[in-house]
Amino acid sequence: MSEPSGTTARELFDEARRELAESDAAIREHPFLDRLRAGEITQHQLRALAGEQHVIVSSDRRSFAQLATRFSSGLAGEFFLTMAEGEGTALGKLGTFADWLGMTSGDFRMHEPRPEAQAYPSYVSWLALNGSRAEVALAFLTNLAAWGANCAQVAAALRASYSAPDDVVGFFEFFATPPPDFESQALAVVDEGLSCGDSPLRARRAARLLQAYEQMFWDACNERPKGDGP
Repeated sequence: MSEPSGTTARELFDEARRELAESDAAIREHPFLDRLRAGEITQHQLRALAGEQHVIVSSDRRSFAQLATRFSSGLAGEFFLTMAEGEGTALGKLGTFADWLGMTSGDFRMHEPRPEAQAYPSYVSWLALNGSRAEVALAFLTNLAAWGANCAQVAAALRASYSAPDDVVGFFEFFATPPPDFESQALAVVDEGLSCGDSPLRARRAARLLQAYEQMFWDACNERPKGDGP
């Protein structure tokens, strides 16, 4: 076990946010959101969005369960278990969005994921097997603001430009409003890891990579799937 670095979770979080300010802005101002507000995102693209999210949330749920098992003692175990439970809740809400789009469970099974969209959960799976508690908690804490802001924008655009009812946008609103104690709990997990010798450098690296994969997801959503009409 390495010696504690002396860095606090708050210091590490503030540093990561400064380092990722540019990518955070790029995600929040992604062209996909402009096109969604303008009603230019096709039904095919919305179905692809639902399909990609079904793969992502299902994978992340298993990854968080794996992390809860790896770090079963201390603060981290309960934190990751709560995150796994949250992904389960999100899956149910995603089903309502899919129903509105006329999708079935068979459509989910037949959906062909895009590599760019699935880089995010693939990295989360890697972290679940190889990452420290500080790496995972900092990465998600840093990424949460951009992801949550975009989910809020998607929900608003679906209402305004696609006449989506409240229950249909529930999946996006779920992520747009994280639990009020999420930040304090995540910081506590990062501090716990740092006190046990988790590397601050690796934690910042995890935050940078997860943020980059998040941007790749929105890039993929902005592309038209093969076979999409005019």
